[in-house]
Amino acid sequence: MRHFFLTGLFAIATSFLSFGLQVIQANAQTAPVEIKNPAGAAKKSFVLLELYTSEGCPTCPPADALLARLEREQPFADTEIITLALHVDYWNSVTWKDVYSSPLFSRRQQIYSQALKINQSYTPQMIVDGRGEFTGNNSAKAHKAITDAAKISKATIEIKPNATNYKIKISNLPLHENATVFLAITEDNLASNRKSELKSNKKAEHISVVRELKSLGMLAAAQTNLEIETALQIEPTWKKDNLKLVVFVQENASRRILGVSRIKI
Repeated sequence: MRHFFLTGLFAIATSFLSFGLQVIQANAQTAPVEIKNPAGAAKKSFVLLELYTSEGCPTCPPADALLARLEREQPFADTEIITLALHVDYWNSVTWKDVYSSPLFSRRQQIYSQALKINQSYTPQMIVDGRGEFTGNNSAKAHKAITDAAKISKATIEIKPNATNYKIKISNLPLHENATVFLAITEDNLASNRKSELKSNKKAEHISVVRELKSLGMLAAAQTNLEIETALQIEPTWKKDNLKLVVFVQENASRRILGVSRIKI
């Protein structure tokens, strides 16, 4: 009799357990799954900061330092500052040359002067997103220009290694006129060859020095998307660990930046 009673209790318990498991399984199948965005609601903005500088320019070191500080500290929430240090060649002389300079960068600065209606090119000069310029050592103007630029909607640019090449996908371009896609290779931790620093035995380093700048193609006013694949030419003297690849889209006439992104090489 006792054995029968215990057997009955076991059967009832098993029945309740089975029913409970069925309910749990049913709820698991029908309950909605909540997916959270780990990145948060805010979308990251990318801002392009160009500094036109020269090792022959006596007032450029503070601007170089400001560029380096903004690059390293990234002081703006939800904004990544992408920096380019373009060394112009008009400070060079017969007896001395800025080894990082290029006439291409001087020409690019001249085009900015025409578009922004500036009487002449000068150093140090900062240009934020191709929209405004100011003296390169002016921290207050740099902060305001970056804050304003971060509010403007830009294209999405994806850069992915693909075997020996890089695949670039540009999408969601805002309304624009004819534009150009540019590629820049930058190098960090480059030693300064500035005359004054050589005399005083001071050591200084540059970051985001543009080693190469070239056009990858054109975007007509009606285009909102583009895919490009390109190979990189890395010079043996460049340290690969210090290199970054920057891609940006720039409107031809106004010079405003429509999108920018970068990756480490």
